Amino acid sequence: MLDISTGKVVRIIFLSREYGPESGQLSDYISGLNIDEQISLVALMWVGRETYSADEFAEALETARVEATAPTEKYLSGIPSLAEYLESGLDALGIDVTDAEDHM
Repeated sequence: MLDISTGKVVRIIFLSREYGPESGQLSDYISGLNIDEQISLVALMWVGRETYSADEFAEALETARVEATAPTEKYLSGIPSLAEYLESGLDALGIDVTDAEDHM
């Protein structure tokens, strides 16, 4: 399913909320992820934004892989509701973040 840990997604949500989606801290963190993690992050955001349903997650992953033309951190920095979309995506996929949130 996701090729990024729940903890990393929670960290991205936190950074987006704390510093804003255009912050250097968030950009640096996302650019440090490997390509599979970045693709999962984009697909997760699309599910949260309802571009894809949870049942279409595999399709979202493939589209994110094929259409990746700009650096992921630049693409995601232009999305003001990034944190909310990621949370919604996790929820749609049935991923519980309680443990990861407790460690933040």
